[in-house]
Amino acid sequence: MSSVRVALYQAQSGIDPAVNGEKLVGAVRQAAEGGAAMLFTPEMSGMLDRDRERAFGKARGEDDDKVLAAVRNAAAGAGIWVHLGSLALKGEGGKLINRGFVIDGGGEIHARYDKIHLFDVDLPTGESWRESAMYDAGSTAVVVPGTPVGKLGLTICYDLRFPALFERLSEAGADLISVPAAFTVPTGKAHWQVLLRARAIESEVFIVAAAQAGHHEDGRDTYGHSLVADPWGELLLEMGGEPGLAFAEINLTRIVDVRSRIPVHQHRRPINPISN
Repeated sequence: MSSVRVALYQAQSGIDPAVNGEKLVGAVRQAAEGGAAMLFTPEMSGMLDRDRERAFGKARGEDDDKVLAAVRNAAAGAGIWVHLGSLALKGEGGKLINRGFVIDGGGEIHARYDKIHLFDVDLPTGESWRESAMYDAGSTAVVVPGTPVGKLGLTICYDLRFPALFERLSEAGADLISVPAAFTVPTGKAHWQVLLRARAIESEVFIVAAAQAGHHEDGRDTYGHSLVADPWGELLLEMGGEPGLAFAEINLTRIVDVRSRIPVHQHRRPINPISN
């Protein structure tokens, strides 16, 4: 496979799905016009809202979600693949689900992934987050074959802090792992780049991380700095703190080169439980 051009949409999603949907459709068209074979968008691309009642009032099931329908139509119209990082959708049991989608150039859904690890923390800044109060967690790792970037492994945001998931995805043959995110500013400044580069180096895959950026209608601030890292940990792209669209070139032969130099995949061994 020769070099593949990808686009990353760094969003500043608000609380209105219709407005966010229009911006996503514009990003799909702009990515296609820029020659990208695939567009990556952030976590919560359709609605970013920590107000529980308001979010539940606007959320829809997958079959009724207008943002998903609009992006599928836009992908088909532009002939471009899209990893729609995630949407807040109505699930079962009174909670939402944080679900990402891989959509092909005909507008068909090839895969779905529900965020496994939920962000429940109290930060030193006074910020408190309880994703588990609003969302049900997923349980299944997903690798999608046949995309323009080879085999695509799916994660979402807080999953980044759990290297075992990335190891599972790389063992399943992933060439590239996507990390759509809405990182807070304090954790972003401290950990965003170093964790993404570490996951790329450990797994010896490309990492594409499209992020939310800036001050949002629900009052939160997100870090941005969407990036692409290669299997050696080198940055091919890093955006700043403002919304926008950027492009990167990915050559999957780089994976072969890196794995020939440090054959981690060949050297992995099963580890027995710790004995007492």
